[in-house]
Amino acid sequence: MNLHLKDKLFLVGGATSGLGKAITEQLLAENARVIAVARKEGALFQLQNGNDTVEIISGDLAEESTLKKILETIGDRVLTGAVINSGGPPAMPVLETKMSDWDDAYKNVVRWKIELTQALIPKMMKQQYGRLLYIESVSVKQPVENLVLSNAMRLAIVGYVKTLSQEVGRSGVTMNILGPGYHATQRMENLFKKNSELKGVSESSIRATFEGQIAMNRIGDPKDFASLAVWLLSPHSAYISGQTISVDGGLVKGIMG
Repeated sequence: MNLHLKDKLFLVGGATSGLGKAITEQLLAENARVIAVARKEGALFQLQNGNDTVEIISGDLAEESTLKKILETIGDRVLTGAVINSGGPPAMPVLETKMSDWDDAYKNVVRWKIELTQALIPKMMKQQYGRLLYIESVSVKQPVENLVLSNAMRLAIVGYVKTLSQEVGRSGVTMNILGPGYHATQRMENLFKKNSELKGVSESSIRATFEGQIAMNRIGDPKDFASLAVWLLSPHSAYISGQTISVDGGLVKGIMG
């Protein structure tokens, strides 16, 4: 299928690792242009590797200075879509959290996404086209053990995106959320380690337990996740907006999963 993304400009957060990297690579394979944002400059240069279809921005998405760089880099160009994505808060159970953890989680999971969205939306509405894709977590459908900060804060984005999609529905701008389940990323390795420490069992045992919760009985491949993400960023997804879609191999047990 031709996704009609050749020379179209996309912004991708968290572009050098995990699911963000897989999406970036898939967009480039479709001959799109990408503004890649990540914290580590070295990883960004590696991703760019002399490719003039990749522009890079080094910075923390939760910081005002990074938002300013993003808007300056886009300038007057037509931005076709944006992948609103970055790492999640640290793994911990509820009673281990402090109020400072909640304040940090709000800043790093919620606030910057709203600020970036509200900076991009007017431009997309004016051009009567845009694709916004938020990478959250399967935890918005089913809580993940020892991830209370993610479980709680990511639901705020679901409410925000659903409301905004109703308000701008006639504009040609669509926005959707993907809720990844357990994929082969560094984030999952960190979660295995945290659970291993808390429960006093090996990481391999924890991994097997996680896999056993999945109907497909395996951890997901980021490339499979990216294939759906890039389709949602394409013109083919024109009648899909305000949706939260699990990509989890059958992890969520609920009927509406």
